[in-house]
Amino acid sequence: MVTSRSLIISLTAVTFSLLSAASYAAEISELRIDWATYNPVGLLLKKQGILEKEFEKDGIKIRWVQSAGSNKALEFLNAGSIDFGSTAGAAALLGRINGNPVKSVYVYSRPEWTALVTRPDTGINTVADLKGKRIAVTRGTDPHIFLERALADAGLTEKDVTLVLLQHADGKLALQRGDVDAWAGLDPLMAAAEVEDGAKLFYRKPENNSWGVLNTSETFATEHPAIVSRVIAAYEKARAEAIAHPDELKAVLIEATKLPQSVIAKQIERTDISHSRIGDEQRDTIVAAGLALQKTGVIAADVDVKATADKLIDVNFAPASQ
Repeated sequence: MVTSRSLIISLTAVTFSLLSAASYAAEISELRIDWATYNPVGLLLKKQGILEKEFEKDGIKIRWVQSAGSNKALEFLNAGSIDFGSTAGAAALLGRINGNPVKSVYVYSRPEWTALVTRPDTGINTVADLKGKRIAVTRGTDPHIFLERALADAGLTEKDVTLVLLQHADGKLALQRGDVDAWAGLDPLMAAAEVEDGAKLFYRKPENNSWGVLNTSETFATEHPAIVSRVIAAYEKARAEAIAHPDELKAVLIEATKLPQSVIAKQIERTDISHSRIGDEQRDTIVAAGLALQKTGVIAADVDVKATADKLIDVNFAPASQ
């Protein structure tokens, strides 16, 4: 027999549960998410207003913030100035190792977005030719990690070269001006240097490019899991649109970068957007990059790279479409 007191308690519990489910969105008035020219799916997401439509009924506004590189996206996440940021997987690992409590929750691309770039007149044809040279690089990004691994494979270290620390766009400009001998490039800027300036990609290794991942903070993932899932579902809509209408994807990249179609076509041909579920394949690539950096001394010897990668990658928000 149900007593009045137990009935009240049961009704109270149900009411509280319903209110909690309904009010998770009400706790947030604004979602801050980055856009980046190295994340084409994110650009289409922004252009089509998919997130704005999704969260309009909750009274949540969307604020877009540009990330100029993985290092900036990680800085913004660590400072709490964005809720979602686009980075390379290996860069997110470095951030996590350095105390930035990020969670990688989604894959937006599998790109070959970095290579080592030089001008045709430098005489640089191999990584070994970089000894004693000046190289522009953005520390804490996939191009930086790619460069470190390339140097190690050639039997060189940072001590054998001079690293000139610049953001990606400034690195391209420094190479063009002759201020540096080489540049650890990033698309679409790298594609522009190749197509417009005749720059030479003298060292390419697609498997050493880590995945493009969407990150949030550990706190946000814990406190707002339903919102994370809805953001990923919105990303999936944009990704499906990008696959179905590649010309639309090119158009949004051209608009955002102000680069010609020939450059964007080069970027797109090096960007695979057929994956979105994060898991073992990404973990293996990220761990391989971390272990390689550990051998070079970029990551301290006492860091457990595999354990850190396990903490970084969160498979709980996998999109339903895959």
